[in-house]
Amino acid sequence: MSDPLHSIGIDVCKRFLDIHVCPTGKCWRVPNSIVGLLSVQSQFPEPDSVKRVVPESTGGYEREAALWLSQAGYPVGVINARQGRNFARAMNQQAKTDKVDAQVLALFGDKITPAVRPLASEAQQQLDDLVTRRRQLVDILTAERNRMALLRGKAQANVEGHIEWLTEQIKELDGEIEAQIQACQAWRHTQELVLSVSGVGKVMASTLVSALPELGKLSHKQIAALVGVAPFNDDSGQMRGKRRVSGGRANVRQLLFMSAMVAVRYNPVLKEFYSRLLQRGKEKKVALVAYMHKLLTTLNAIVKQGKAWVSPIAEAETEKVALSA
Repeated sequence: MSDPLHSIGIDVCKRFLDIHVCPTGKCWRVPNSIVGLLSVQSQFPEPDSVKRVVPESTGGYEREAALWLSQAGYPVGVINARQGRNFARAMNQQAKTDKVDAQVLALFGDKITPAVRPLASEAQQQLDDLVTRRRQLVDILTAERNRMALLRGKAQANVEGHIEWLTEQIKELDGEIEAQIQACQAWRHTQELVLSVSGVGKVMASTLVSALPELGKLSHKQIAALVGVAPFNDDSGQMRGKRRVSGGRANVRQLLFMSAMVAVRYNPVLKEFYSRLLQRGKEKKVALVAYMHKLLTTLNAIVKQGKAWVSPIAEAETEKVALSA
């Protein structure tokens, strides 16, 4: 069979999908719904003649269309808006309209061929929505607690009431998240493996299950780059710049940071790794990012192997007891 010839770019907004097919130049605007896609499905190239379908990630508005196209057999590679815009600038494309953006995305799919990753199922998306909503309420709760110290009288009482309500809502969401994870054997197993690592709690575990389904399915380099804890070179000629991390899944990286701050106190293996970096003269920020990278790749290896984490220290003690018996 000959190589695929077509790439399809989809610019996504809340109400519409702007679709462009390269190289034919066909384009449509349809409602952002399955009904909208069905209205032009007969005019789409066959899935086996398509190199990539490239929608932009737009905070969730792309999910229904991307999942439907993937289930229809099309190779879907969702990219973030920054990638699309940088590609347009490289092409010296200054104009920006929905129609132009769809064309740029189609060309991106043809020239760059972004990776096709498994898309979240409806159940996965519902779990991710619950975890996201919990994080939003925690942010509001933190803001309200900060405000309360500056208030008096009825205003303070109002904030206290809101704090109680938020606390109750977060507790209910915790129950719903746990129920969904327990209802799926694969999620439950992943959660158990992740929780075996000292310093990783329920919130981190549920976030990994919902927002990082690739955990255990990629190499250590790939998973680090996906989350955004892989340092990239910044060298030119004789100059050797600082390695920096960028991009990735901010929600996972944020909780990874919090888990790292806990694990550095309670996980003896990772604590020793962090201390060695500091002793070698690494800045605390650099050491912490390296530590986050180590924690993530450890979790990835555990899930990939399907074996709970066992501290080498505890392992050595068990072996010592067995030998002395």
